[in-house]
Amino acid sequence: MLIPCLACESRFRPDEYFRACHDYHRGMDLVSWTCPRCGNRDELRVLPGELGFGYPRHGRFDVSDRVRVPGLQRRRQDMRLDISLDQKVWRVPTRLRQLAGAR
Repeated sequence: MLIPCLACESRFRPDEYFRACHDYHRGMDLVSWTCPRCGNRDELRVLPGELGFGYPRHGRFDVSDRVRVPGLQRRRQDMRLDISLDQKVWRVPTRLRQLAGAR
C-alpha cells in the first residue's frame, strides 16, 4: 500500500508517511504532516480505514478528500494520537501551544 502526497503526487509506504506526522491538535482532531519530498504541509484527520483531507472552516474541519487505508486505526490519548496499521504503531504528540502574551 502506498499513500500519496496530494501536492506532489509522490507515494509513500505507511511507515515513511506516518513518521512524517509531527503534531496532533487534539481540540480539532487534526494531524499535521509534512511531505518528505516536496515539503508541503497538510492537516488531516485519521479515521478508521482512511485519511481525511480538507480545510478548517468556521471552527471545524471539513473533510473534502479521502484516501482509503484499509486496516488503519486510531486511538486518542491525553497528549498524543496513536495511529496503527497491521502491527505497527506511530505516536503523534500534541504540541503544547503557548497562550498569547505568555512568557
